[in-house]
Amino acid sequence: MKSSCTALWLAALLSVTPTFAQRPAGPGLPAISGLLTEHYRADAARILAAAETDQDGYAALTYLCDRIGNRNSGSPQLNAAVQWGAELMRKAGFENVTIQPVNVPHWVRGHEQASILTPVPRQLHMLGLGMSICTPAEGITAPVIFVHDFTELDALSTDAVRGKIVVYNPGWHGYGVGTNYRTNGASRAAAKGAVAVLVRSATGLVLETPHTGRLLYDAAQPRIPAAAISVEDALLIERLAKDGPVQIHLQMDAHFESDVQSGNVVGEIRGSERPDEVIVLGGHIDSWDVGQGAQDDGSGIMATFEAVSLLHKLGLHPKRTVRVVFWVNEENGGAGGEAYRNLLSPSAVQKHTAAIEMDGGAERPLGIGYGSFGARPGPPLAGAAPVSKPLVFDPKTLTTAQQKSFGTLQQIAALLQPIGADRVFPGGGGEDIGPLVARGVPSLSPHTLGEHYFDWHHSEADTLDKVDLSDFRRNIALLAVTSYVLADIDDKLEGEPSPDAH
Repeated sequence: MKSSCTALWLAALLSVTPTFAQRPAGPGLPAISGLLTEHYRADAARILAAAETDQDGYAALTYLCDRIGNRNSGSPQLNAAVQWGAELMRKAGFENVTIQPVNVPHWVRGHEQASILTPVPRQLHMLGLGMSICTPAEGITAPVIFVHDFTELDALSTDAVRGKIVVYNPGWHGYGVGTNYRTNGASRAAAKGAVAVLVRSATGLVLETPHTGRLLYDAAQPRIPAAAISVEDALLIERLAKDGPVQIHLQMDAHFESDVQSGNVVGEIRGSERPDEVIVLGGHIDSWDVGQGAQDDGSGIMATFEAVSLLHKLGLHPKRTVRVVFWVNEENGGAGGEAYRNLLSPSAVQKHTAAIEMDGGAERPLGIGYGSFGARPGPPLAGAAPVSKPLVFDPKTLTTAQQKSFGTLQQIAALLQPIGADRVFPGGGGEDIGPLVARGVPSLSPHTLGEHYFDWHHSEADTLDKVDLSDFRRNIALLAVTSYVLADIDDKLEGEPSPDAH
């Protein structure tokens, strides 16, 4: 049943504050061979050799992308992927395969279009932002107020903005800055009386390709329609607005339908000695409703699945349980990660000795990201050049236990030298494992080259052909070696619980 397009969005989402993405990471810490390295060198070599020629992981990714396709929360395609994922785990010989029920929102894009009416008629390349409300049936026709950033918006009077369509072009300063405008731009403009918002897509690539993503409405402000436009269109509007008035027509049928029961897909290889202790790894099975969800996050769930499948095929039985989870609803709610954590008792959460999330694409891995260490910069000033200087990471600022954990990971990274993934970086995790990490579970993620991920992410271009087979196999290898060793060693990594965890 279709709900009103002005229905309230989930209250929990309104409390989420997006963070700014880190500057490009520094070189990290180099691998250091040690006793741990030597102990696991033979097993790691077997894993690397198997991953180098693996066909099954990419075959599964191909099926997911080409036969099921994009998997928006609430859609039939998502639930088809959930059922298929569970069967995939069963066929691979995983134990305790279950689908954990999770209710997810069902936002439907519907028909949408945007165009410049004056001074030069032009159809715009646009995608409505996820969770946006609709326009009136006839659409919205209004003059434009162009701004680069919130500082310029705040400098304008309410009278100058009222009744206008605000167009943001903050430039490209990394994904965290771009998503700040995508996430919060509508409510910031609505506070000054704007009737709609268009946001430059959060990408550095210029190929007339808009990128969608989630927005959040501030409950204290009116909700207005919001869409992303291509980089080229944002720049065109900026040029036209310098010369005189610009008028735009926006029409969106976006709406919510009733919540749908979906689920997290869970399977594991039980530990040989301490099965109650768990290394969990995975990614999110949902995607946006454009493209195929290949890099985001088909590559993540299929790489983590195949990593654990390889351990099973090779007959490797670590002491702890290695569990794979395909979390649901990461893109527009995070319900899957919350449900997974909530189904665990507090003691079971503490038995999770590491949580690994792959949600950054399967480009060439450089090493392992660990923890939530390092400062995060604020947004740049209007017109500032893109940030390129790496953050400086000094491990001496960490606690003794954290330094020891970095040392453990450096010895694991030494096992990954043959694939060039032999560094340990500060910062690793993801939204799905966030609820676990807040309780002190150590967080990790593959650290990849990341040259092109945001070229395709959340767009029609996120298709199977963007996933390079060799890079995909290297990610499988990194995940398999890392999860196996962490599941087998006696030591545990140090976590960093959130001070306000409850």
